[in-house]
Amino acid sequence: MPVKLIQNLKRFYRHMMMSILLLSASGVTHAADPFADLDVDIPKLRMKAPAFTLTNIAGGKTSLADFAGKVVLLNFWATWCAPCRQEMPAMQRLWQRYQEQGFVVVAVAADKGDEKPIASFVKEIALSYPILLDQEGVVRNRYEVTVFPMSYLIGRDGKISGRVIGVREWDSGEAEAVITALLAKEQ
Repeated sequence: MPVKLIQNLKRFYRHMMMSILLLSASGVTHAADPFADLDVDIPKLRMKAPAFTLTNIAGGKTSLADFAGKVVLLNFWATWCAPCRQEMPAMQRLWQRYQEQGFVVVAVAADKGDEKPIASFVKEIALSYPILLDQEGVVRNRYEVTVFPMSYLIGRDGKISGRVIGVREWDSGEAEAVITALLAKEQ
């Protein structure tokens, strides 16, 4: 090998080693991105979540505004959707763990017609977070829901922080890291 090339390689090697030592001495680490780890689509521009009021499973009215200042996991689902049914118990566990810190799960059922299958399913798996009825699909259209399950993460400021398409293990470490990060943000 030519002498000049060897000298350049040695200089490059010394420079790289010095950079590594400086980074490790400064305590700089590259933390994982919890949103990427959970495969959350992040909007380029955070927009205000579309407002809505729907009938809840108990027959009363519930608005998104009722949860102002909280982190909201807004989940769109249907009783006939097997993946939806699969992820809901994990949402229940996540909600139970973080509800005292300002987190709420709001599930919007897409079932049309009779509400009995929804009520039966909710009772069967003991869901205690708000279940809303969107039988006409008005709210689904506002949120451009095209598949089930689909969820939106809404920050304390009422703006959309992310969208999740498909099933997630909502009581996993990845999901908890996302919720913890959202709860830590100021309004």
